[in-house]
Formats: sequence, structure tokens, C-alpha cells
Amino acid sequence: MADKLRLMAVHAHPDDESSKGAATMARYIAEGHDVMVVTCTDGGAGSILNPAMDKPDVLENMIEIRREEMATAAKILGIQHRWLGFKDSGLPEGDPLPPLPEGCFALVPLEESVPPLVQVIREFRPHVVVTYDENGGYPHPDHIRTHEVSMAALDAAADPEFDPSLGEVWETPKVYYGHGFSRAKILAFHEALESRGLESPYSEWLANWGTDRPDVMDRVTTRVECADYFEVRDEALKAHATQIDPNSRWFALPMDLQREIWPTEEYELVRSRVDSTLPEDDLFTGVKV
Repeated sequence: MADKLRLMAVHAHPDDESSKGAATMARYIAEGHDVMVVTCTDGGAGSILNPAMDKPDVLENMIEIRREEMATAAKILGIQHRWLGFKDSGLPEGDPLPPLPEGCFALVPLEESVPPLVQVIREFRPHVVVTYDENGGYPHPDHIRTHEVSMAALDAAADPEFDPSLGEVWETPKVYYGHGFSRAKILAFHEALESRGLESPYSEWLANWGTDRPDVMDRVTTRVECADYFEVRDEALKAHATQIDPNSRWFALPMDLQREIWPTEEYELVRSRVDSTLPEDDLFTGVKV
């Protein structure tokens, strides 16, 4: 891949880019390609998940702090970054679930949320776009909406009749869903730790994994080798200090075991205008500049 190619990842919140596909992006940056992350929401409804950051002034300035965290993570990864700036919907909890807040991203009509992403797609002209599947990766309303907005924007960006003022049309050659933690991956980590006489932090997670819940590995078409960039991924994650506890199970597995047991990040090819034989080991397979 001597020629420069362009990858765009569309995420719901600041920190999603670092917990989902960050090592892949860092690899492609190291190889000389261009990578852009688009963040759909401002992250303002995020909870403080790191006890060290659980302070009143942090909560009062959450949007500003999360913008600073995102800027730091982007610098660590070496990526370009764009905000769409919609209001974070939050994760509704309770029974029955409370209504989503008025004006939040999940409730904004597609007629309003799609054009800003179309403009970014037409400007950046990505060869590959990565977004979430129809379930949002997990059923957060902003993640599901990110899927809907991404797929609609990809269609609109390629339509010459869709608002020419947003830029010259662009049809993205390949589109992927990113898939994060699968049961197969968690089980592999769990068994690797136990076989070495180490305590596994994944026992409860596996015990609560429903037997009727499908494993996303059944959908994976593409596994990208990126173990050399796991440290970069972790540093980017830690930059989101309000969201990431450095003592959490995110960092429980020794790095050498991660590289040995699961050195890839996983994706599902869902659209392609180029020839590519599955399974793949590269998101840019078949793409020509």
C-alpha cells in the first residue's frame, strides 16, 4: 500500500474511537495513510466512570472537558477529527425507560443530521468508512442513530441530486461495521489467564452472556493485524479520563498475552464496489487510488 488511502470512522461519542478500532487506525497512520474520525455527539450526557475524575467541577464542565480529552486522543492516534456536535442522548435507564431528552441526537430527524456528515464525506472522500451495525454495537440510542445517519449519508453523498452545495459527489468504495468484544474474544482471554494461573476479570461477564445471544464473530469478514499498536490504543483510551478508569478490566490483560492470543481487530464488510476475496486482512483490500 505505497499510495496514500483514506479511512473514515464514524462514532457516536468521544472515547468510542479509542475503544473501537483505535489500533487499526494507528496502524494505517503509521503506514502513511489519512484517517479521520467523525464524532456525532458532544458527549455531554456521559457519566463519570473514573473515580479519580468524579468531582463536581468536572460534571459541570463535561462537554468542554470531553472536547479536550478528544483532542488529546486524536493527537495520540495521529488522526484528523471532526465534530458533528449533536446533543448527547444519554443512556436511558429504568423500568419503564424514561423518554429521551428533547433535541438529542437520537431524536433529531435524519433530514437534519445527515447533511453535515454528507459534507464531511464529500470533503474527505474516504476509500473506506467504518461505522456501527444496525444494533449500534450495543443498544445505546446514539449508537443506533449513528448507524442510521452513517448509512443514509453514504447514500446521499453519492447522489448527484442531493444538495450540490455540500460538495462534489463521492461514492465510498468500501463500508464496514466495526465489531468489538465478542464472546469468542472474551473467552480466549479468560482461558489464557486461567491456564497461566492468573485471575480472570471476565468470569462474571461470560456467566451473564446469554446463551441465545449471537456472537458477532459469526459476522466478521475482516481481521486486521494491529498488535503493534495496542499501546497507542491504550494511551488514547486513557486520554478520555472521565470515561476510562486506568485500573479497570480494560487494562487487566498483560500486553504480551493480548498480542499472542488476539492480535487483530474485527470488521464486517457490508458494501463494496471493488473486488475482494473474503476473508480479508486489510480494510483497503482491492482499493486503488
